Amino acid sequence: MAMAHAVTALESLPPGRSDELDDGEPLEMEYARLRDELQAMELRIHKSDQRRTALLHLIEDFNAVNTRLANQRKAMLHILADYEQDRRRLVQQTERLDNSRRALLHILQDSHRSNLRLEASRKAMIHIMGDLRDTTNEIQRREQELREKQEQLVQAAKLATLGELTTGVAHELNNPLNNIGLFIGNVIDVIEFGKPDTDRVLRDLNKAMEQVHKASQIISHLRTFGRAAPTSREPVSVNATIVQALSLLQEQLRLRNIEVRLEFGSEDLCVVGNAIQLEQVFLNLLTNARDALAKSSCKLIQITTYLKGETIKIVFKDTGPGIPRGLERRVFDPFFTTKEVGAGTGLGLSITYGIVRDHQGTIWLENARDKGATFVIELPVITVADVRG
Repeated sequence: MAMAHAVTALESLPPGRSDELDDGEPLEMEYARLRDELQAMELRIHKSDQRRTALLHLIEDFNAVNTRLANQRKAMLHILADYEQDRRRLVQQTERLDNSRRALLHILQDSHRSNLRLEASRKAMIHIMGDLRDTTNEIQRREQELREKQEQLVQAAKLATLGELTTGVAHELNNPLNNIGLFIGNVIDVIEFGKPDTDRVLRDLNKAMEQVHKASQIISHLRTFGRAAPTSREPVSVNATIVQALSLLQEQLRLRNIEVRLEFGSEDLCVVGNAIQLEQVFLNLLTNARDALAKSSCKLIQITTYLKGETIKIVFKDTGPGIPRGLERRVFDPFFTTKEVGAGTGLGLSITYGIVRDHQGTIWLENARDKGATFVIELPVITVADVRG
């Protein structure tokens, strides 16, 4: 750098002034030599700077490489540690797999023995299934026979009830027949006496036809009740069915001075069922109440229907002596009766219980000694709107 400053000072002098400093040719030559050396030195310095810069880059690259190598060494150490852990786990898994293989061999041996036992069991099961199929067919045949016997028993009970109703029904039919004879006799008299009164003849004939219609209704009701009930289910008005059952016993109850009180709710309640079977239930309860009131001073049968939640409650209450203590749970048993020998079959309440159960309902007895018996029936109800919809 000092050489450079000296050269710069010489170059700044005027040409004439340099001659004054040193005479002759040697000074110029020395100056030229110094300039050549200066240029060579600057060139070497420039090259040295380039080499230094390159060396700095090399050092930086070397440091970066060292850093990467250090990171790779750390990563390799982690990889080696993970490899060692994986190797140990693999050894453990190999041991477990070996144990599992041994266990699997034992399981396969046990499975083979189990398959042999299952084969024997399958053969035995085939024989059992065959026996079970035969037994099922036999049970179904017996159930069908039982249903047929039950239907025959219900039909026999209905015919027995019709036999008991003969006297009352005969009286019921006797009144319309007498009225018919009276009205027709009036018409004949009018015609025989030669005083035709068309209005009176028509009036008497219309009244006679009304009595004929009344008798036909009674006979039709008896025929409907007497035939076997169909298995179909349809909406049935409970109150109307009670009234129909009561109409068959009305004359018998009147002759025995038995009062019947009906307390029906304002709403017409319906159930899904069979009208003939439900009428038989109500007839059985009315007949039992009629017989229970034979020796009572106060003869009253009260029938109440009302809605309770989604069920209709039907209550038959009488003022008879009630059921003797200890027998309340037996009244629904077949062939059980509290009546005298020959006065009852003991099937009425049993059949009633079966019909109510088939209609998804329940029936029970609320007994009060010396205050009469109360039979309560609950059946699933449907509204009239549901029926019409």
